[in-house]
Amino acid sequence: MEATITLRVDGEERPVSLDTRTSLLDALRERLGVNAPKKGCDHGQCGACTVLVDGRRVTSCLLLAVTQDGASVVTAAGLGAEAEGEPLRRAFLDHDGFQCGYCTPGQVCSAAGMLREARAGHASHVTDDLSADDIPLDDAEIRERMSGNLCRCGAYPNILAAIREVAR
Repeated sequence: MEATITLRVDGEERPVSLDTRTSLLDALRERLGVNAPKKGCDHGQCGACTVLVDGRRVTSCLLLAVTQDGASVVTAAGLGAEAEGEPLRRAFLDHDGFQCGYCTPGQVCSAAGMLREARAGHASHVTDDLSADDIPLDDAEIRERMSGNLCRCGAYPNILAAIREVAR
């Protein structure tokens, strides 16, 4: 069955006709030509497809596009307009937080979403004080919160350093 939906992708309204079984990732890449989110595992386990939907980080391979009609989707390409975007992109460059770069768009989007979650007071599995208004983003917190994003090249120390810099 076909459906027509509208997504605001990186600030631009984009109507798209698609099969109702199409993932948001496939709608972005195959129907709209948006190549920033990458197809890694296609099972929500690697994080390469992470984007921000209405300000929250999601693995776009697991979402049906039709459920996101009218949503705002921000990819790594459009992240520069977001508050965290340019500082994160600069920190990833300054700290060599990438090698092959395949996971980088998902890492950067996930980091932006993670910073928002922490500022909003969302606890993680390693948060010591669940009643704290301000959750310090130490290395353990950052690692836990970014654990859904894999880097096959092993640039984790540099990714951690980049996020740590922006979190301060």
